[in-house]
Amino acid sequence: MLRALLRRLIKLLLWLTALSVLLVLVFRWVPPPLTGLMIERKIESWTSGTSIDLQRSWRPWNELPDDLKMAVIAAEDQKFADHWGFDVGAIRAAFEHNERGGSLRGASTLSQQVAKNLFLWSGRSWVRKGLEVWFTGWIELLWPKQRILEVYLNSVEWGNGIFGAEAAARHHFGIGASYLSAAQATQLAAVLPNPREWNAGRPGPHVRQRASWIRQQMRQLGGSHYLNRLRQTDAR
Repeated sequence: MLRALLRRLIKLLLWLTALSVLLVLVFRWVPPPLTGLMIERKIESWTSGTSIDLQRSWRPWNELPDDLKMAVIAAEDQKFADHWGFDVGAIRAAFEHNERGGSLRGASTLSQQVAKNLFLWSGRSWVRKGLEVWFTGWIELLWPKQRILEVYLNSVEWGNGIFGAEAAARHHFGIGASYLSAAQATQLAAVLPNPREWNAGRPGPHVRQRASWIRQQMRQLGGSHYLNRLRQTDAR
């Protein structure tokens, strides 16, 4: 009986493994209809008794402004074009910082954030972190960099129930994502560490200061030349 149970467990794990890889492969071309974080937020609203209307409209790569692409890279993952899903230097620095105490510092790349937001849930458990590593590895293997950034910009949370660049642009500025100015793009990127508390449309002093820093980083990274590197990376 124990052997039969073990065989069934192994079969189940194999099926789940194959399903996870298949989902990653399918989403290379198919826009994900929803994300794990969206489901989590909806469940939170049910348990808290507070209604939430999830807003999200998919926009393909060519309709997303370059300023927003660069602002997010400058704010969240400046080595995005070079790494294979994990920024080892940033992980080491975050570990050393957290060991010294104080506020916890993360080191997630855009690829890791896509894996977490799309397939997983919030939290800091080792199980979730292990699954994040698993999905990140497959995303980096099967998706081009431009696709990773495209999915990120269409899935990241920009306010309570606000997911993706199109919904964020309309909620905060009353325009479509393709019409965002450089200043508006950097304000959206500036609130990403805490999008449910900070407001991109009505930024406080900290968000304005962070947006200014992001604009400086965008120039130092080379702006559109950085995006050309992404295309060259995908072409290899």
